[in-house]
Amino acid sequence: MLDVEALYKKYGPMVLRRCRSLLGDEEKARDAMQDSFVRLLRRKDDLTGEAPSSLLYCIATNVCLNVIRAEKRRPGLPGDELIDRIAGSDDVEALGQARGLIDAVFEREEPSTRTMAVLHYVDGFTLEETACRVGLSVSGLRKRLAGLRERSRILMEEGE
Repeated sequence: MLDVEALYKKYGPMVLRRCRSLLGDEEKARDAMQDSFVRLLRRKDDLTGEAPSSLLYCIATNVCLNVIRAEKRRPGLPGDELIDRIAGSDDVEALGQARGLIDAVFEREEPSTRTMAVLHYVDGFTLEETACRVGLSVSGLRKRLAGLRERSRILMEEGE
């Protein structure tokens, strides 16, 4: 059985350097490092203590490559800048307007559409993962999300 805490103290800086070099972003690198140790923790009973630095290097590389792939699959969507502005705003009036826009977007949607949107766009689940969680086919999910994006685009244009 592995002592994950000891491995974290000894190899954490190495894993963080690897993640930084692959991701080029400090916050993403720290998240990837934590994910790497979480994966190790989940499998600690199945692993031997042989070559822990190589194992952690490999895990960190795979975690970072998954992050890179996920970003490529989900490039910045139209409206991401608006969402970032809303999320970072301290302006109470702007937040109220944003809430009104979000309510308008979802008022004619089925409740499950909001769940799908959050799972895919906010939580970062793939289309396949989201479809599985909500009980739809991937093509059905794509169709619902495309309709949602189109209605959102129209509402945003009307509000300008």
